Amino acid sequence: MTENEIWTPDQPIVSINEVSKAFGDLEVLKDVSFDVMKGEVVCIIGPSGSGKSTLLRCINALIPINSGSIKVEGQEVHAPHLDKLALRRKVGMVFQQYNLFPHKTALENVMMAPVHVLKENKAEVEERAYMLIKKVRLEGKEGSYPGELSGGQQQRVAIARSLAMNPDIMLFDEITAALDPETVKGVLVTIKDLAAEGMTCMLVTHEMGFAREIADHIYFTDRGIIVEHGPPASFFTDAKDPRTREFLSQIL
Repeated sequence: MTENEIWTPDQPIVSINEVSKAFGDLEVLKDVSFDVMKGEVVCIIGPSGSGKSTLLRCINALIPINSGSIKVEGQEVHAPHLDKLALRRKVGMVFQQYNLFPHKTALENVMMAPVHVLKENKAEVEERAYMLIKKVRLEGKEGSYPGELSGGQQQRVAIARSLAMNPDIMLFDEITAALDPETVKGVLVTIKDLAAEGMTCMLVTHEMGFAREIADHIYFTDRGIIVEHGPPASFFTDAKDPRTREFLSQIL
């Protein structure tokens, strides 16, 4: 991020404008546009293969776009000389697979990026890591290795690891999809806590009850297009598009 970018909280923190992305002949995103305001919780839902996860990865510059614009705090994400490390300090991302280092403890996993990537003071990072592990309700598990933790606990360590970079926005990509039902709740409670504290969150999720409870706005995508969107109160009870209604009838 350049220092002379002027962004104020009354502007969208994420602005997506006519974004398209194809893998070969397969169009995954087609002219997608929407804004996310600071502190907002946005859920993106839709059938598998509808471009949801690709969109999150484009926001974090993990995947290049073919056309359009994505801005985070006023900075064009796909500008040629973008500092991707600076972007990823602002935009944390948690994936379906936890990707923890198996030979590192929970505490060490949380500390790694601030110490080794950002070169922050180790003692200060350790203090923050203890606080973050407490924040995700894993106090007492600091010395546990990933293999000693349940899937849900590992996912919460992954969330703490992402928070250790002090992001302004958190992206969650189907982070409960690989979990047993009994471990899902702890992860969702963690996200709920973050949202309550004012963290801007964008979630790709199949947890409709959770989306209804937590989201300020829901976007339904199908074949790379935003078919319908709205606040949960109207989205779930008064969907207009037949594709939305069919999707909701299958999962609710």
